[in-house]
Amino acid sequence: MTLTASYERCRRLHARHGRSYYLATRLLPQWKRRHVHALYGFARYADEIVDSFTMTADRSRALDALTGRVEAGLAGADVDSPVLPAFLHTVRSFGIGHDDIGAFLVSMRADLSVTRYATYDDLLGYMAGSAAAIGTMMLPVLEAAPGREQAAREPARQLGLAFQLTNFLRDVGEDHARGRVYLPMEDLDKFGVKPEDLGARHTSARVRDLLAFEAGRARDHYSAAAGGFGLLVASSQPCVRAAFELYGGILEEIERRGFEVLTARVRVPRRRKAAVFARHLLASAEAGRAERRVRVELP
Repeated sequence: MTLTASYERCRRLHARHGRSYYLATRLLPQWKRRHVHALYGFARYADEIVDSFTMTADRSRALDALTGRVEAGLAGADVDSPVLPAFLHTVRSFGIGHDDIGAFLVSMRADLSVTRYATYDDLLGYMAGSAAAIGTMMLPVLEAAPGREQAAREPARQLGLAFQLTNFLRDVGEDHARGRVYLPMEDLDKFGVKPEDLGARHTSARVRDLLAFEAGRARDHYSAAAGGFGLLVASSQPCVRAAFELYGGILEEIERRGFEVLTARVRVPRRRKAAVFARHLLASAEAGRAERRVRVELP
Protein backbone atom coordinates (compact mmCIF):
# COMPACT_ATOMS: atom_id res chain seq x y z
CA MET A 1 0.00 0.00 0.00
CA THR A 2 1.31 3.44 -0.88
CA LEU A 3 1.92 5.99 1.85
CA THR A 4 -0.87 8.22 0.53
CA ALA A 5 -3.33 5.32 0.47
CA SER A 6 -2.33 4.33 4.00
CA TYR A 7 -2.98 7.84 5.31
CA GLU A 8 -6.36 7.78 3.60
CA ARG A 9 -7.19 4.42 5.18
CA CYS A 10 -6.36 5.84 8.60
CA ARG A 11 -8.47 8.92 7.93
CA ARG A 12 -11.44 6.75 7.06
CA LEU A 13 -11.02 4.67 10.19
CA HIS A 14 -10.93 7.86 12.23
CA ALA A 15 -13.98 9.34 10.50
CA ARG A 16 -15.99 6.16 11.01
CA HIS A 17 -15.06 5.18 14.55
CA GLY A 18 -13.92 8.39 16.27
CA ARG A 19 -16.47 10.93 15.14
CA SER A 20 -16.14 13.39 18.00
CA TYR A 21 -12.35 13.57 17.82
CA TYR A 22 -12.43 13.50 14.04
CA LEU A 23 -14.63 16.60 14.08
CA ALA A 24 -12.18 18.30 16.44
CA THR A 25 -9.23 17.51 14.14
CA ARG A 26 -10.83 19.65 11.44
CA LEU A 27 -9.75 22.59 13.59
CA LEU A 28 -6.08 21.67 13.16
CA PRO A 29 -3.85 23.05 10.42
CA GLN A 30 -4.27 20.75 7.44
CA TRP A 31 -0.68 19.50 7.55
CA LYS A 32 -1.20 18.11 11.07
CA ARG A 33 -4.48 16.32 10.45
CA ARG A 34 -3.20 13.32 8.55
CA HIS A 35 -0.69 12.57 11.31
CA VAL A 36 -3.43 12.55 13.96
CA HIS A 37 -5.47 10.29 11.67
CA ALA A 38 -2.46 7.96 11.36
CA LEU A 39 -2.11 7.59 15.14
CA TYR A 40 -5.82 7.08 15.60
CA GLY A 41 -6.00 4.66 12.67
CA PHE A 42 -3.22 2.50 14.12
CA ALA A 43 -4.86 2.44 17.55
CA ARG A 44 -8.24 1.56 16.06
CA TYR A 45 -6.75 -1.15 13.85
CA ALA A 46 -5.17 -2.82 16.89
CA ASP A 47 -8.34 -2.34 18.91
CA GLU A 48 -10.39 -4.08 16.22
CA ILE A 49 -8.19 -7.16 16.55
CA VAL A 50 -9.02 -7.55 20.24
CA ASP A 51 -12.54 -6.07 20.32
CA SER A 52 -14.37 -6.77 17.08
CA PHE A 53 -17.56 -8.78 17.40
CA THR A 54 -17.09 -10.09 13.84
CA MET A 55 -13.46 -11.18 13.81
CA THR A 56 -13.23 -14.97 13.92
CA ALA A 57 -9.47 -15.46 13.37
CA ASP A 58 -7.02 -16.21 16.16
CA ARG A 59 -6.80 -12.81 17.87
CA SER A 60 -3.56 -13.60 19.68
CA ARG A 61 -1.85 -14.63 16.46
CA ALA A 62 -3.19 -11.55 14.67
CA LEU A 63 -1.89 -9.28 17.42
CA ASP A 64 1.47 -11.08 17.34
CA ALA A 65 1.65 -10.43 13.60
CA LEU A 66 0.84 -6.75 14.05
CA THR A 67 3.38 -6.39 16.85
CA GLY A 68 6.03 -8.06 14.71
CA ARG A 69 5.33 -5.73 11.81
CA VAL A 70 5.47 -2.69 14.11
CA GLU A 71 8.81 -3.78 15.56
CA ALA A 72 10.21 -4.47 12.09
CA GLY A 73 8.95 -1.12 10.82
CA LEU A 74 10.45 0.75 13.76
CA ALA A 75 13.75 -0.94 12.92
CA GLY A 76 13.55 0.42 9.39
CA ALA A 77 12.05 -2.47 7.43
CA ASP A 78 9.28 -2.05 4.87
CA VAL A 79 6.04 -3.60 6.12
CA ASP A 80 2.87 -4.78 4.42
CA SER A 81 -0.14 -3.31 6.23
CA PRO A 82 -3.03 -0.96 5.45
CA VAL A 83 -2.24 1.41 8.34
CA LEU A 84 1.41 0.91 9.30
CA PRO A 85 3.06 2.87 6.47
CA ALA A 86 1.25 6.04 7.61
CA PHE A 87 1.73 5.26 11.30
CA LEU A 88 5.45 4.57 10.97
CA HIS A 89 5.96 7.63 8.79
CA THR A 90 4.31 9.78 11.46
CA VAL A 91 6.36 8.14 14.23
CA ARG A 92 9.60 8.84 12.37
CA SER A 93 8.57 12.35 11.36
CA PHE A 94 7.85 13.46 14.92
CA GLY A 95 10.19 11.28 16.94
CA ILE A 96 7.32 9.61 18.79
CA GLY A 97 8.57 7.51 21.69
CA HIS A 98 8.82 3.78 21.05
CA ASP A 99 8.11 3.13 24.74
CA ASP A 100 4.61 4.57 24.33
CA ILE A 101 3.99 2.31 21.34
CA GLY A 102 5.17 -0.71 23.31
CA ALA A 103 2.97 0.21 26.29
CA PHE A 104 -0.04 0.49 24.00
CA LEU A 105 0.54 -2.95 22.48
CA VAL A 106 0.96 -4.47 25.96
CA SER A 107 -2.46 -3.13 26.97
CA MET A 108 -3.98 -4.47 23.76
CA ARG A 109 -2.60 -7.89 24.63
CA ALA A 110 -4.12 -7.63 28.11
CA ASP A 111 -7.55 -7.40 26.49
CA LEU A 112 -7.08 -10.96 25.18
CA SER A 113 -6.92 -12.45 28.66
CA VAL A 114 -7.80 -9.92 31.38
CA THR A 115 -11.53 -9.41 31.88
CA ARG A 116 -11.62 -7.83 35.36
CA TYR A 117 -9.63 -5.24 37.31
CA ALA A 118 -9.64 -5.54 41.08
CA THR A 119 -8.85 -1.91 41.94
CA TYR A 120 -8.74 1.47 40.27
CA ASP A 121 -4.96 1.40 40.45
CA ASP A 122 -5.06 -1.85 38.47
CA LEU A 123 -7.32 -0.24 35.89
CA LEU A 124 -5.00 2.78 35.71
CA GLY A 125 -2.17 0.40 34.91
CA TYR A 126 -4.11 -0.84 31.90
CA MET A 127 -5.15 2.67 30.85
CA ALA A 128 -1.55 3.88 31.08
CA GLY A 129 -0.98 1.97 27.85
CA SER A 130 -4.38 2.01 26.21
CA ALA A 131 -5.17 5.71 26.78
CA ALA A 132 -2.44 7.77 28.46
CA ALA A 133 0.15 6.52 25.96
CA ILE A 134 -2.09 7.63 23.09
CA GLY A 135 -2.18 11.10 24.62
CA THR A 136 1.60 11.31 24.79
CA MET A 137 1.96 9.89 21.27
CA MET A 138 -0.30 12.67 20.02
CA LEU A 139 1.68 15.36 21.81
CA PRO A 140 4.60 15.70 19.34
CA VAL A 141 2.09 16.16 16.50
CA LEU A 142 -0.01 18.69 18.39
CA GLU A 143 3.21 20.41 19.53
CA ALA A 144 3.93 21.79 22.95
CA ALA A 145 5.02 25.41 23.09
CA PRO A 146 8.82 25.81 23.12
CA GLY A 147 10.23 24.76 26.47
CA ARG A 148 6.93 23.27 27.66
CA GLU A 149 7.33 19.75 26.29
CA GLN A 150 7.80 18.02 29.64
CA ALA A 151 5.13 20.06 31.38
CA ALA A 152 2.61 19.13 28.66
CA ARG A 153 3.06 15.36 29.04
CA GLU A 154 0.98 14.86 32.18
CA PRO A 155 -2.04 16.86 30.95
CA ALA A 156 -1.85 14.84 27.71
CA ARG A 157 -1.89 11.62 29.74
CA GLN A 158 -4.78 12.85 31.85
CA LEU A 159 -6.82 13.75 28.78
CA GLY A 160 -6.35 10.24 27.42
CA LEU A 161 -7.50 8.79 30.75
CA ALA A 162 -10.54 11.10 30.85
CA PHE A 163 -11.58 10.13 27.33
CA GLN A 164 -11.22 6.40 27.95
CA LEU A 165 -13.05 6.42 31.26
CA THR A 166 -15.87 8.32 29.55
CA ASN A 167 -15.96 5.58 26.92
CA PHE A 168 -16.04 2.90 29.61
CA LEU A 169 -19.10 4.54 31.17
CA ARG A 170 -20.88 4.90 27.83
CA ASP A 171 -20.00 1.39 26.63
CA VAL A 172 -20.39 -0.57 29.85
CA GLY A 173 -23.10 -2.79 28.31
CA GLU A 174 -21.12 -3.44 25.12
CA ASP A 175 -18.03 -4.30 27.13
CA HIS A 176 -20.05 -6.73 29.24
CA ALA A 177 -21.23 -8.42 26.04
CA ARG A 178 -17.55 -8.95 25.17
CA GLY A 179 -17.03 -10.56 28.55
CA ARG A 180 -15.18 -7.60 30.06
CA VAL A 181 -15.82 -5.30 33.01
CA TYR A 182 -13.64 -2.20 33.04
CA LEU A 183 -15.09 -0.76 36.24
CA PRO A 184 -13.04 -1.86 39.29
CA MET A 185 -14.43 -4.87 41.11
CA GLU A 186 -13.87 -3.17 44.46
CA ASP A 187 -16.23 -0.41 43.30
CA LEU A 188 -18.86 -2.93 42.19
CA ASP A 189 -18.66 -4.50 45.64
CA LYS A 190 -18.90 -1.08 47.30
CA PHE A 191 -22.21 -0.36 45.56
CA GLY A 192 -23.60 -3.88 45.71
CA VAL A 193 -23.38 -4.42 41.95
CA LYS A 194 -22.72 -7.80 40.36
CA PRO A 195 -20.98 -8.06 36.98
CA GLU A 196 -24.12 -9.49 35.40
CA ASP A 197 -26.02 -6.34 36.42
CA LEU A 198 -23.97 -4.47 33.80
CA GLY A 199 -25.57 -6.58 31.07
CA ALA A 200 -29.14 -6.13 32.22
CA ARG A 201 -31.87 -4.59 30.08
CA HIS A 202 -32.35 -1.74 32.51
CA THR A 203 -30.03 0.31 34.69
CA SER A 204 -30.71 -0.32 38.36
CA ALA A 205 -30.35 2.29 41.09
CA ARG A 206 -27.21 0.55 42.32
CA VAL A 207 -25.63 0.61 38.87
CA ARG A 208 -26.55 4.28 38.53
CA ASP A 209 -24.79 5.04 41.83
CA LEU A 210 -21.73 3.11 40.65
CA LEU A 211 -21.63 4.98 37.36
CA ALA A 212 -22.03 8.32 39.14
CA PHE A 213 -19.05 7.47 41.32
CA GLU A 214 -16.90 6.60 38.29
CA ALA A 215 -18.10 9.76 36.51
CA GLY A 216 -16.61 11.73 39.40
CA ARG A 217 -13.28 10.08 38.71
CA ALA A 218 -13.55 10.96 35.04
CA ARG A 219 -14.17 14.59 35.97
CA ASP A 220 -11.02 14.57 38.10
CA HIS A 221 -9.05 13.49 35.01
CA TYR A 222 -10.69 16.21 32.91
CA SER A 223 -9.75 18.78 35.55
CA ALA A 224 -6.14 17.55 35.59
CA ALA A 225 -6.01 17.80 31.79
CA ALA A 226 -7.50 21.28 31.49
CA GLY A 227 -4.31 23.02 32.54
CA GLY A 228 -2.55 21.67 29.48
CA PHE A 229 -4.37 23.75 26.86
CA GLY A 230 -2.08 26.74 27.22
CA LEU A 231 1.02 24.54 27.01
CA LEU A 232 0.32 23.76 23.35
CA VAL A 233 1.09 25.91 20.33
CA ALA A 234 -1.82 28.18 19.46
CA SER A 235 -2.76 26.32 16.27
CA SER A 236 -3.49 23.10 18.20
CA GLN A 237 -5.40 24.58 21.10
CA PRO A 238 -8.83 24.91 19.37
CA CYS A 239 -8.74 21.23 18.40
CA VAL A 240 -7.87 20.02 21.88
CA ARG A 241 -10.35 22.35 23.55
CA ALA A 242 -13.09 21.14 21.20
CA ALA A 243 -12.23 17.48 21.83
CA PHE A 244 -12.31 18.19 25.57
CA GLU A 245 -15.78 19.71 25.28
CA LEU A 246 -17.12 17.01 22.95
CA TYR A 247 -15.99 14.11 25.14
CA GLY A 248 -17.01 16.03 28.23
CA GLY A 249 -20.35 16.41 26.48
CA ILE A 250 -20.71 12.63 26.35
CA LEU A 251 -20.20 12.53 30.11
CA GLU A 252 -22.75 15.30 30.59
CA GLU A 253 -25.27 13.43 28.41
CA ILE A 254 -24.75 10.31 30.51
CA GLU A 255 -25.43 12.33 33.64
CA ARG A 256 -28.39 14.12 32.06
CA ARG A 257 -30.00 10.78 31.23
CA GLY A 258 -29.63 9.63 34.80
CA PHE A 259 -26.86 7.18 33.87
CA GLU A 260 -29.23 5.13 31.72
CA VAL A 261 -26.56 3.60 29.48
CA LEU A 262 -27.76 0.02 29.15
CA THR A 263 -30.79 0.61 26.94
CA ALA A 264 -29.35 2.96 24.31
CA ARG A 265 -25.99 4.38 23.25
CA VAL A 266 -25.46 7.89 24.58
CA ARG A 267 -24.48 10.45 21.96
CA VAL A 268 -23.89 14.19 21.95
CA PRO A 269 -26.66 15.81 19.83
CA ARG A 270 -25.50 17.02 16.41
CA ARG A 271 -26.61 20.56 17.17
CA ARG A 272 -24.37 20.65 20.23
CA LYS A 273 -21.43 19.22 18.24
CA ALA A 274 -21.90 21.87 15.59
CA ALA A 275 -22.02 24.60 18.24
CA VAL A 276 -18.76 23.40 19.80
CA PHE A 277 -17.07 23.29 16.41
CA ALA A 278 -18.31 26.74 15.44
CA ARG A 279 -17.22 28.23 18.76
CA HIS A 280 -13.60 27.27 18.14
CA LEU A 281 -13.52 27.82 14.38
CA LEU A 282 -12.53 31.50 14.47
CA ALA A 283 -9.65 30.88 16.90
CA SER A 284 -8.50 28.01 14.69
CA ALA A 285 -8.47 30.21 11.58
CA GLU A 286 -6.61 33.03 13.33
CA ALA A 287 -3.99 30.69 14.80
CA GLY A 288 -3.54 28.99 11.45
CA ARG A 289 -2.91 32.29 9.69
CA ALA A 290 -0.39 33.30 12.35
CA GLU A 291 1.40 29.96 12.03
CA ARG A 292 1.62 30.27 8.25
CA ARG A 293 3.12 33.75 8.58
CA VAL A 294 5.77 32.47 10.98
CA ARG A 295 6.65 29.56 8.72
CA VAL A 296 7.01 31.86 5.72
CA GLU A 297 9.25 34.23 7.66
CA LEU A 298 11.56 31.50 8.97
CA PRO A 299 14.95 31.54 7.18
